[in-house]
Amino acid sequence: MTHRIPRRARVLATVVGGATLAVGMAAAPASAAAPAVSCTSAKAGLAAKLKKDITAAIANRSGTIAVGLYDRSTKTTCTLRSTTHYDSASTVKVTVLATLLWDAKKHNRYLTTTEQTLAKAMITKSDNDATTKLWKQLGLTKIKGFLSAAGMTQTAPGANGYWGLTQIDVRDEQKLLALVTAKNTVLSDNARAYILKLMGQVVSSQRWGTPYGVPSGVSVHVKNGWLQRSTHGWRVHSLGTFKGGGHDYQMTVLTHDNSTMQYGINTIQAVAKVIHKDLAAS
Repeated sequence: MTHRIPRRARVLATVVGGATLAVGMAAAPASAAAPAVSCTSAKAGLAAKLKKDITAAIANRSGTIAVGLYDRSTKTTCTLRSTTHYDSASTVKVTVLATLLWDAKKHNRYLTTTEQTLAKAMITKSDNDATTKLWKQLGLTKIKGFLSAAGMTQTAPGANGYWGLTQIDVRDEQKLLALVTAKNTVLSDNARAYILKLMGQVVSSQRWGTPYGVPSGVSVHVKNGWLQRSTHGWRVHSLGTFKGGGHDYQMTVLTHDNSTMQYGINTIQAVAKVIHKDLAAS
């Protein structure tokens, strides 16, 4: 299916885009030297291999690319531009669902049938109307409450209902994926299982990005985001969690300044392919 970008999102560049993007660029001065990929690992040789291969994968790609990787099995971490801010586009939908479940747990209740229907459409089909309904129902106070509980201190919810302009960075998205994939006090085991279930049911046309090149037998959970605006071109992002083959890892790749949506997808998939390959070989 073709994912439509709401007209209101397209016109935001002239309404609030300038202020939003000014915030987004604050972390990366234009005069700064291009940052380098940084990796650490408990597995001998793996960090150097990943650093080399991720660097090569993006060497000839234009755009502003941020990468986050964490593999619990080998205590491996890779980062690039981990604190650079991006408009979230639809990746914020994972945060919306996590907030909904976190708030329900606080009130000792299950999700209603309507909430379940909206949540499924929001994650599996990236339905914008469903997201808007849940965003309005929750309100900024609850969303900010979850972000605080999750330690996602650098994430700023979009103002005036524009959830797709939420400011995110790799560091906070990796914190979110860590909460979704391992036992913690913020999200219940049932909540984590529910989020992963829906991320595992994303329609085939939206399963691009971080799952690209994943080895057979490894479970895949994904949520992508894409949005075009008059500044910074296409934002194209992918969040993924993967388990199997002796590994348990999560990956975030955020990009903007892409000429087309497909260009951004290709950049993300170039990164994902080498990460899956290097981990599978380790």
